[in-house]
Amino acid sequence: MKKQMKKINFLLVVLAAVLAFSSCSKGETYADQLERETEAINKFIVKKGINVITEEQFTKQGNTTDTTKNQYVLFPNTGVYMQIVEKGTGEIIKKGETATVLCRFTERNLLRDTLQLSNQFLIFGPKVDKMSVTNTSGTYTASFDPSSSVMYDVYKSTSVPAGWLVPMPYVGLGRLVDATSKLSHVRLIVPSQQGQINATKAVYPCYYDLTFQRGL
Repeated sequence: MKKQMKKINFLLVVLAAVLAFSSCSKGETYADQLERETEAINKFIVKKGINVITEEQFTKQGNTTDTTKNQYVLFPNTGVYMQIVEKGTGEIIKKGETATVLCRFTERNLLRDTLQLSNQFLIFGPKVDKMSVTNTSGTYTASFDPSSSVMYDVYKSTSVPAGWLVPMPYVGLGRLVDATSKLSHVRLIVPSQQGQINATKAVYPCYYDLTFQRGL
């Protein structure tokens, strides 16, 4: 009972913060909000000493980012920045395939520079977010399983942030079957229009640390 109350209280705190933030933004134009979002992303990049590389350089490097140089590739068409920490054991989702993907994540609000949500620890630690991902001729779509998703619990939407799907063509999805197996691991800077439903509405960017694993 105490654990359930802690979970409810945490959800209320998260939602209250989002509502408060949204109300503070009502006096701004959308252009103002986008400019503030860009400033927050740039500030984070400088603060973390991120080395931004182009898609062309990313391709030349074999679709990898050099973590020793803290490289992130910028995809101009989406505004998403991605660092591949570990490509992972397994294969990418093939064209025409639908796969169950299990995800551990931490979500940070870059405007407030605060941890906003995570299923890697705290009260949500036991729950792994499960999503169904489909590759249709190179275009990826996905939805959360409401029965197993912290993102759904908080944001009440089965829609997977578009930014979460950016890594899919570049990482392997497998399972930990032996000592050599590795989960794919990425870090993302996701602007509001590629983010979860509240980020899109309130216009704020998020930073994600994610691992992906193929489910059954």
